[in-house]
Amino acid sequence: MRSLAPNGLARAAVRFKPASFAGTFVALMMSALIVAACGILLETGARASVPAERYAKAPVVAAADQSVRLVADSIDGPEETVYPLPDTARVDVGLAAKAARAPGAEAAVPDFTFPVRQDNGALVGHGWGSHAFTGTALSAGAAPRTGDVVLDPATARTAKADVGDTVTLETAVGRTDFRVSGLAKSGSGDTAAGAAVGGKATAWFADAEASALAGHPGKADAIAVLAADGADTNALAAAVEKSLAGSGAQVHTGDGRGEAEERGLAYAKETLLGLGSQFGGIATLVAVFTAAGTVALSVGQRTREFALLRAVGATPRQIRRAVATEALLVAPLAGLAGCLPGIALAGWWFGQLKDRGAVPEAVDLHVSWIPLLAAVGTGLLTALGSGWMAGRRPAKIKPGQALTEASVERLRPGVIRTVLGLGALVGGAVFAGVASSAAGDNAANASLGVIMLFMLAVALLGPLVARLCAALFGLLLRGGGASAALAAANSRTNARRLASAITPIVLAMAFASTLVFMHTSESQIASEQLRDGITADHVVTDPAGLPTGSADRAARAPGVDAAVSLLDTQVLVPVVSGGERTLQGAATQGISSSGAELAEVQDLDVRSGSLDRVGAGRIAIDKTLATSAKVKVGDELPLHLPDGTEARPEVVAVYGRGLGLAAVTMDRASLAGHVTSPFDSTLLVRGGDAKPLAALGEVTDASGYAVEQNVDRELGAWANYTMAAVLGGFAVIAAVNTLVMTVLDRRRELATLRLVGSTRRQVLHMLHWESLLVSVAGVALGTTIAMITLTPMMRGLTGESPHIPPLLYATFAATAVSLGLLAVTLPARAALRDRQA
Repeated sequence: MRSLAPNGLARAAVRFKPASFAGTFVALMMSALIVAACGILLETGARASVPAERYAKAPVVAAADQSVRLVADSIDGPEETVYPLPDTARVDVGLAAKAARAPGAEAAVPDFTFPVRQDNGALVGHGWGSHAFTGTALSAGAAPRTGDVVLDPATARTAKADVGDTVTLETAVGRTDFRVSGLAKSGSGDTAAGAAVGGKATAWFADAEASALAGHPGKADAIAVLAADGADTNALAAAVEKSLAGSGAQVHTGDGRGEAEERGLAYAKETLLGLGSQFGGIATLVAVFTAAGTVALSVGQRTREFALLRAVGATPRQIRRAVATEALLVAPLAGLAGCLPGIALAGWWFGQLKDRGAVPEAVDLHVSWIPLLAAVGTGLLTALGSGWMAGRRPAKIKPGQALTEASVERLRPGVIRTVLGLGALVGGAVFAGVASSAAGDNAANASLGVIMLFMLAVALLGPLVARLCAALFGLLLRGGGASAALAAANSRTNARRLASAITPIVLAMAFASTLVFMHTSESQIASEQLRDGITADHVVTDPAGLPTGSADRAARAPGVDAAVSLLDTQVLVPVVSGGERTLQGAATQGISSSGAELAEVQDLDVRSGSLDRVGAGRIAIDKTLATSAKVKVGDELPLHLPDGTEARPEVVAVYGRGLGLAAVTMDRASLAGHVTSPFDSTLLVRGGDAKPLAALGEVTDASGYAVEQNVDRELGAWANYTMAAVLGGFAVIAAVNTLVMTVLDRRRELATLRLVGSTRRQVLHMLHWESLLVSVAGVALGTTIAMITLTPMMRGLTGESPHIPPLLYATFAATAVSLGLLAVTLPARAALRDRQA
């Protein structure tokens, strides 16, 4: 009985029938690819850091907390959630004196970085005191005093100015003349800070007036603490922390200094963690789910072999051990094979995030053994679990009964599987009802539960669903001739085999459609709102920001009826999502004029209240945000301004075009002191001619501006398409893999059909009809699930129905059908050719 040893059985099966395990290998390899890629992004987000550049020579840096923290009660006690701020939070300049008195400190310098405008372009402004840690040195003249400026040589040449001359610069305090007191070559620290605010040309001002010129009187971006000779960095940090206790400032050393100077790192971490955890979790579930189905199909296809083994004396324990050993032989190799392309996928994805500015250039991809081990382990557990489940029944039933069941497919699915499937179906219907009655993020969150539960129901009830599809489409196939009728009969008889092929197609269609059409719906509605909302005749923009007083200058132009400039930023608004209180970033526009004047250049589609009352302490918000925040006209809305400052303005109007324009509208003065750039983003002008406005920036009309905004939105849509490609591509490969496995397993059946007189062409046509039935059923079910998910989601987020471009949908469906036909045709031709030989 040595030949019946489990390890021997497993090795023999893999060695002499490798084709039976090729499909399993591919499925597990793709599963490892997905898990490895998402795991690498997750670990990169958790470990992301940037080395200090501007503060490289300052061993200790004190800066404000660049996040808002919400504490909520949970089962395990208070749980803190961190939300990155839209802009930079600052510290009091007076903290520098306290830090300088800490033992071991040689000096403490308040640091300022802010944008400055010049007629010839954009500059970066700093306080001159920063030269102590940036390496900047004078090459001519003297350090600046109040009313002075030091320029880098290139900027001075462009401005045709030398030491002692006067230059006109625009800052937060307006357009002002400064005397050039000296010239200086930028040190490495100043060069590193240049790109953060839009340029490399640099201007240094006296520290005494730098905070006012930046638009934040009495505030500094950070406090750089220089160490005395021989001082220990850790001891100095502890001393500075003690001296600043109660101020709210955080003390940083090492790479923490880089986080203090690189505000984009927090958003990069959030993006990477979101991709790795939220999308990665869904992707991993889909991958494991699909791989498990393939493994189960592979084991199920060998039911006859297991029955014969039972007949010749193999025990149930030997059968189970053989299946487990097969998994141990195939899964680790498949997992290792998937890790390398997984690393490549993570590297490509990470590079795309960098190219689009979502991740700072200084952040590196972190690849360690942890996600790779998780990928291999996940595949192994999937193979063991699904193999055990599939081999459980043929291992435990009596040998004679095993041979009987191996000859025909069981028509009745397992009771546990059916009950769980019906439970998932009912749960999906309940979630769909909840989503349809909710709004905002609540609708989106409930909709995600809809798609997951319905997908689970399809997988568990697969044979029943397949039999129903076969019966339904079989009615249509009756008129297709003998091949079509035979395909319908085969599909009804072999529902389990049909279900294994349908499920991946449903997965691909449902997830890809939901992700892609969610974007097309939002983009379509946003485009309509933007197009209908801009009623101005001229729109003026400038990448470096508009000159100060642009609205007043435009209003004085001949024929101009109204001119309003907008300061674009974001605020954080508390909303209730999934029964929990969270903070949601909301696009915000600060208006330079009254709400009444805004109404002349922008139609926000006011639903209640009036824009006339927008002003200090009074705002207008979008209806979707109002629903999520549970406020109405007359209520106070607690929010965090861009730098984290808390405010409680009154809601005086609710409007309907927040997706295309801005979700929050408030007066510019309430925002100006809480953003880095004091320059307005957009100028809307009604009436007059475009020519006089050209001096303020690039002038276009409303339609041209809408096109530009839509292009920017399309550039950001790659994430949805990429996720759809990853999930949909994996599911499509799984579907193709399953179809190939089923055709190759049917060699004996195809040979029998040839023996009883069927022509090679008739057999191929039968397989084509089966493939068409599988593809159409999968597309129909996937589309149904996607629509049940999308409809309440989009009505909650936008108040409109989903927008599905017909050509794009047709492409999805045609791809599924074409790949299904190809996956059947190629192995079928090979199988028929072998039989003829």
